[in-house]
Amino acid sequence: MTVSKAEIIREYGPFPGVDKIHGVSFDGERVWFASGDRLNALDPASGKVERALDVSAHAGTAFDGSHLFQIAEDRIQKIDPRTGAVLSTIPAPGGGGDSGLAWAEGALWVGAYRDRKIHQIDPETGKTLRTIESNRFVTGVTWVDGELWHGTWEGEESELRRVDPATGKVLDTLAMPAGEGVSGIESNGDDLFFCGSTSKSTVRAVRRPKRN
Repeated sequence: MTVSKAEIIREYGPFPGVDKIHGVSFDGERVWFASGDRLNALDPASGKVERALDVSAHAGTAFDGSHLFQIAEDRIQKIDPRTGAVLSTIPAPGGGGDSGLAWAEGALWVGAYRDRKIHQIDPETGKTLRTIESNRFVTGVTWVDGELWHGTWEGEESELRRVDPATGKVLDTLAMPAGEGVSGIESNGDDLFFCGSTSKSTVRAVRRPKRN
């Protein structure tokens, strides 16, 4: 396992009317972040919020290439990103204790915060397909280039971790600044992670380590 300090490239926000970030996703152009009663589309180049959808947005956010998925209390909503219409809902596996959300391999990956688990679920039915154990609170989930990463936050320590998707073994750790909790993580598909903050309304861009 390698341990290193997270390299924060940029910080976006704070955003007016937003207390904290509940979930983060990326659609290839815009960073979407959940703020309780809205989903906000952030332009990562300008740092400006360009639009917002009036939907319940209490935890993790994901994008499957066409639709947004958003945790709202004990449900996961499938949302049309153009109109904000909720097209369908499925039960969240944590029953309200869910945190991060990601799309990969045709499935949703859901962080269970206090249960310290990541569930792979069927996006149509919500059925749990498999579960990965963690030894820390799970606060965000993302996949990139076949790598599974998740955010952690416990006490005053917060990290981004790459784990073995078969065993849950921690392979790499990026330590975030002390006292700054991670409330969501999403890759841009290349060299950055976008991370939400649990203590203020900011989103950070963090350098993703390159593999040799």
